[in-house]
Amino acid sequence: MADNIEMPKLSDTMTVGTLVKWLKQEGDAVKSGDMLAEVETDKATMELESFYDGTLLKIFAPAGSQVPIGAALCAIGKPGEKVAAPAAPAPKGDAQKTEPSAHTASAPAGGAPSPDSGSPASASKDTAPKAEPTATPTAPVAGMPSPRSESAASTPAPGGRIKISPLAKKLAAEKKIDFSRVKGSGPGGRIVRADILAAEKNPPAAAPAAPAAGKPARPAADAWPWRSALDKSAIQEERSVPASNMRATIARRLVEAKSQIPHFYVEVEIDAEPLLALRTELNAGLAKDGVKLSVNDFVLKAAAAALRAVPAVNTSWDGAAIKYHGAVHVAFAVAVEDGLITPVIRDTDKKSVMQISTEAKALGARAKDKKLQPAEYSGSTFCVSNMGMMGVDRFSAIINPPNAAILAVAATQKKPVVKGDAIVIGQRMALTLSCDHRVVDGALGAKFLAAVKAHLESPSLLLL
Repeated sequence: MADNIEMPKLSDTMTVGTLVKWLKQEGDAVKSGDMLAEVETDKATMELESFYDGTLLKIFAPAGSQVPIGAALCAIGKPGEKVAAPAAPAPKGDAQKTEPSAHTASAPAGGAPSPDSGSPASASKDTAPKAEPTATPTAPVAGMPSPRSESAASTPAPGGRIKISPLAKKLAAEKKIDFSRVKGSGPGGRIVRADILAAEKNPPAAAPAAPAAGKPARPAADAWPWRSALDKSAIQEERSVPASNMRATIARRLVEAKSQIPHFYVEVEIDAEPLLALRTELNAGLAKDGVKLSVNDFVLKAAAAALRAVPAVNTSWDGAAIKYHGAVHVAFAVAVEDGLITPVIRDTDKKSVMQISTEAKALGARAKDKKLQPAEYSGSTFCVSNMGMMGVDRFSAIINPPNAAILAVAATQKKPVVKGDAIVIGQRMALTLSCDHRVVDGALGAKFLAAVKAHLESPSLLLL
């Protein structure tokens, strides 16, 4: 009797998965351990592994469809065996359902996919195929249009964004390939790694010739923000793009967090001169080793030190009780194509700034490539959202449940400050703490923020 492969639960908040691509086709021989397909959850793209030997008799969910957990994806059995119709809910949607939404790096971290206390997700049933994070999209599936044959075909729609995965974009830059001339084979025409590799072997057609002499040149896309003064065309293509699984999860959690958690905010401005001076000195000494510490590395360490000093903030609201966490696991927001995700540095208070820096860079890179394991983005006890690198003066982040607070970090700015009886130029950084008032009261939030300020203004203490 043929075995049906069902959509497993691949993350703690997953309710549906998007069947990105089949790696096997109907009639193909399948062995236990073979990768059957790629599935996009609300947090990553995973590969679906077979636990059966046989023949892929029937595919129930076409590529691009969204499939509820437990619904049948395909059937594996003996060649020629008849396959019964799936009893599970039918897949819904079509290929366009998986089209990723626009990149929004500016949203606060509160809506990042759950870094909460969930443990790594498991398959929905013992016999369900297990999944491993996919490194990259694999080679084109037999029978499907070859990215190579499509690569030189078209240009992006005027004013429209180019849909490309972070990994493909990075690969294109490394290989000096103009991805605007590459046709994507991913969901919704998204350019994936395989398309770039195909374009490398079969370069796309050259870009259109430059405007003839005497004709005004169209402002370049990277001329923002001045392009708007001359360009009167439509700013972008009118369209409605269905939310990806990750974006839908972010939207749901943002609403839940903002509407169900009583937020209040505490703000302080710190003297960042000592921190910048120490960072410059350390980076000069570490340059020969290729190490560069960021301001955020020190902020993460300072937040962890402050949580150790004021542990009552290292808590969660648990319905009718306050849960006090014994370990300090600080998450940090990373902007990815479909929103934000919050990797977690465990036992942050016990690690050096160097260790935090190394781990944060590795986690951030994996987050952008959608390679994070569930254990790497779950179980945080506090969260930091830093928009300083974007030049933001100050902002308030939405709490990332079940954390009781989140620290928003703004850019360092030169400002006139009073030192003694003189006004001098100083370096200032705004910190805003968003607190869950069910757990953290005003005095407690202020005490914690004072501890963060003290550590950042005496940063050498963070090196002990």
